[in-house]
Amino acid sequence: MTIKDLNPKIVWKYFDEITQVPRPSKKEEKIIAFLLDFAQKHQLEAQKDDAGNILIQKAASKGYENRDKVILQSHVDMVCEKNRGKVHNFETDPIETIVEGGWLKANGTTLGADDGIGVAASLAILASDDIEHGPIEALFTVDEETGLTGAKAVQKNFLSGTILLNLDSEEEGELYIGCAGGKGTKITFHYKQEPTPQHYYWFDVEVNGLNGGHSGGDIDKGLGNANKILNRFLWSLDRKYGLALAEISGGNLHNAIAREAHAKAGVPFDKKESVIVELNHFIPVIEDELRHADPKVKISLQSAEAPSHVIDSITTKNLLNGIYACPHGVIGMSFDVPGLVETSTNLAAVKMGENNTVVINTSQRSSTESLKVDVANKINAVFTLAGAEVEHGDGYPGWKPNPNSPILQVSAKSYKRLFDVEPQIKAIHAGLECGLFLDKYPHLDMVSCGPTITGAHSPDEKIEIATVDKWWKFLLDILKNIPEKK
Repeated sequence: MTIKDLNPKIVWKYFDEITQVPRPSKKEEKIIAFLLDFAQKHQLEAQKDDAGNILIQKAASKGYENRDKVILQSHVDMVCEKNRGKVHNFETDPIETIVEGGWLKANGTTLGADDGIGVAASLAILASDDIEHGPIEALFTVDEETGLTGAKAVQKNFLSGTILLNLDSEEEGELYIGCAGGKGTKITFHYKQEPTPQHYYWFDVEVNGLNGGHSGGDIDKGLGNANKILNRFLWSLDRKYGLALAEISGGNLHNAIAREAHAKAGVPFDKKESVIVELNHFIPVIEDELRHADPKVKISLQSAEAPSHVIDSITTKNLLNGIYACPHGVIGMSFDVPGLVETSTNLAAVKMGENNTVVINTSQRSSTESLKVDVANKINAVFTLAGAEVEHGDGYPGWKPNPNSPILQVSAKSYKRLFDVEPQIKAIHAGLECGLFLDKYPHLDMVSCGPTITGAHSPDEKIEIATVDKWWKFLLDILKNIPEKK
């Protein structure tokens, strides 16, 4: 079985087409061209704003002209992550899909169901001539995954709808009416190059095999962070034997939990055996700590050639201390919504930068604005004490839940009518673009829904096939029951 055999065929048809179009964040030119070509082929009015966001209009079907206008909203970019050793260029290569055990996944890369399936559903609705619906605006935003910059750029006169269906949630049967706001904090260490010490044992140490995951939706799962694990080992070696550090790197995207990390380091040669002993003690400790959340964690070490230079010893200690002290994970739970993470922070990436720098990227989330700022300030304080430069991004607002939302009532009744079970009404700790839309269009009535996707932002991403058909029927029923204009 392949993707072409799946139902509903029109949704999977467009998702298949989307997988053939490279669409990394900030490099969405090809998918933008695809959407404009789609609109032209179907004789639909389309607009592109200065940021690259696309808005496609479709008139109401017969008898539904007096319904409120609905905005179908999805984002076109995808997180580009691949397994180590996988040869794939996200800027040129299509995604290779595999049907396996009721799920669709990719071959060694992210699938892009986040939010390609939302894009596909919107296109299927726009292309169909047998769906009952009022007037529709389909909004396709760019660059959601690296800062929501497309949604930030939407101008106040771009949209005219009064109801927005965000198609970017990942649990079928759940309706989301709120999300966390977010903020990025960038840390830069400046170091001096020092000559490579003589009579040292040099080694490469690597952490991999972790699940990774979404830094919002998966932050409460106790997943391992490769940056924290690697640094914990290096910090211990430095405290006991003194460590010369030549390279350190780990993680990639601000909204993904780091799956892999690597360092090149050295200790005095007479401590070589001690390093091996330390590693042999460290591995079972980490394996035991992560036996439930990340049972495939691997930590390996091998001898290496001496580097051409190392990071100066003072910066090395400050860097290792800063990363060790930097919080990661859940900071606090919500009292308003039971089970919801209120505040968290993600130690996302550590990279060797230009001009003798080490750059660390972190992201903070909270459904309470003051706590989002507070945890960002904690990160600032930690790394200021460690002698680094700290820079905060502008961030984005959260979406405050409205349990009395009219479109929520329509959606909940629709789900109950179709499937004879009540949907779960939730807020999500991940960031959605809804907060940004509400900031510019305060009249908007919004709800977010989607089929079941797991492993988003990692090569383990997959979408449950049966939930797509269920979600599709749900969307069509919502559109059929949108109220008339008042």
